[in-house]
Amino acid sequence: MKLAGAGAVRYFAKPEPDRAGLLIYGPDAMRVALKRQEVIAALIGPTGEAEMRLTRMPASDLRKDPAALTDATKAQGFFPGPRVAFLEDATDTTAPAVRAALEEWKRGDAVIVVTAGQLTPKSALRKLFEDHPNAYAAGIYDDPPGREEIEAILRAAGLHEAGREAMTDLTALARELDPGDFRQTVEKIALYKFGDPTPLVPDDVAACAPVTIEAHVDDVAHIVAEARVKDLGPFLRRLEGQGVNPVTLCIGATRHFRSLHAAASHPGGAGAGIGSLRPPVNFKNRDRMVRQAESWGMHRLEQALTILTDTDLTLRSASRAPAMAVMERALIRLAMLGRR
Repeated sequence: MKLAGAGAVRYFAKPEPDRAGLLIYGPDAMRVALKRQEVIAALIGPTGEAEMRLTRMPASDLRKDPAALTDATKAQGFFPGPRVAFLEDATDTTAPAVRAALEEWKRGDAVIVVTAGQLTPKSALRKLFEDHPNAYAAGIYDDPPGREEIEAILRAAGLHEAGREAMTDLTALARELDPGDFRQTVEKIALYKFGDPTPLVPDDVAACAPVTIEAHVDDVAHIVAEARVKDLGPFLRRLEGQGVNPVTLCIGATRHFRSLHAAASHPGGAGAGIGSLRPPVNFKNRDRMVRQAESWGMHRLEQALTILTDTDLTLRSASRAPAMAVMERALIRLAMLGRR
């Protein structure tokens, strides 16, 4: 059977121990590994591996001994409790051996957990699990985690209360970071909040969140939109030293000024315009961007977007002009335009 969406999130957090097996596949090995770790930990508990209730085998072992997976599901250990037979990096060539293990599976046997890379809809391994009445197949893709998944990650880290604003920040952070980095950040927040019974607030998230290139690019856009010409040069030197690409700066600034233009041209006013943007603006920047949109006005923002479009074309052309110098000049022009 197929497993997706909210059903998959709930299953990974609390899997059904009487299911014969689970296939987790996807193009991102890190995302697949994190889901596999989560579901195995939920099945056998924190002491399961130490009690030898987890049998791990690479797919290459099945090529040498096709019955190895079936034997692993039947083997009994010294310690009582649920068991897992984990097959790693499976491909369609292992499908016959996996099929035999699923056909031989009986209640009380080890749950079969299989991980694989990207599988097509016609994949023999994928169809085996999708068509099986007592097994699941879950595809893991690059979509950022939704609210329910973020809440599950928070609970696993011991954080049970988070304010609405903190959840908004965490959702934005989940879009920017890789899954592993996001989980590490949540664990860092949990340590930061250790012994603190108050709900999670944005300041807690900000204190632990890593500074990303996207955040630096957003800072540049704010500096320009607020016409802080003196701050622009030193900040750009710092970003250049960190290897930030001028095209990245141009894309970020264009995105920011398009948001301001949408807000300034909204029939309900800049405040309503900022509120209607999707994805939503981080609440900490909302008032700031409303002020920027009102200060610039729709017509000057159109001029700003024209400058950024011309700059983007120059950066992507065969021009021999130094790219960072071209970008800096355009940003200074924008900042000066904002002063008028």
